[in-house]
Amino acid sequence: MGHSVKEQFDAIAKQYDRQRRQLIPCFDDFYGVAAMLAFVQNFSISGIRVLDLGAGTGLFSAFVKHKYPDAEFTLIDLSENMLQTARERFGPTSNIEYIVADYTNYDFSKTYDLVISSLSIHHLTHPGKRKLFRTVYYLLSDGGVFVNADQAMGNTTYVDTYYKQQWEAAIQLSGLSNESIAAAKERRKLDINATVNEQIVWLQEAGFADADCMYKYMDFAVFFARKTSLKQP
Repeated sequence: MGHSVKEQFDAIAKQYDRQRRQLIPCFDDFYGVAAMLAFVQNFSISGIRVLDLGAGTGLFSAFVKHKYPDAEFTLIDLSENMLQTARERFGPTSNIEYIVADYTNYDFSKTYDLVISSLSIHHLTHPGKRKLFRTVYYLLSDGGVFVNADQAMGNTTYVDTYYKQQWEAAIQLSGLSNESIAAAKERRKLDINATVNEQIVWLQEAGFADADCMYKYMDFAVFFARKTSLKQP
């Protein structure tokens, strides 16, 4: 991901959580479904490991930590400011690792039971998304789950334009300042959304036997993928 993404998210780190609820019309369902899908099947497993890609302020990780308070978390993000806000969220704890880096080319040394991401992967080019999905597949332990709460492009230009119009209408009524609305629109110029169908195909190509879009509201979609032993690396 480019420096422009890092710079724009560095700049809004402190306000990001509060604004996210105002910028996502379906916030409760979006994160609620994503958190529900972030599960570990074998509940007797010890030392659950969770990787949050583009973790930002740790919002998605906070939902998952509520479910698995003893899990080990690795939060990786380009923005040091965003991760500093995550440190403030979680306070002093030994089970959270913070990595300031680009997750698309980081050399991970562990495997994980859960890989999660929210509103980050759509910043990658389409080849970058496909490559990342393959990486996630190999980082997951057998039976591991990948949950990506992200944006998706409409199947046609007409539909995609409708999504954007509805989003802009919603944020005008959200209570955000004109300055914040303008900044949000500017950030969305960096989006490289892919359709739901494209992303499901790429997940399947990466090796995931189970992959689907489990929730969708306009261009906000929650993807679920599970690694099984049907296909070995």
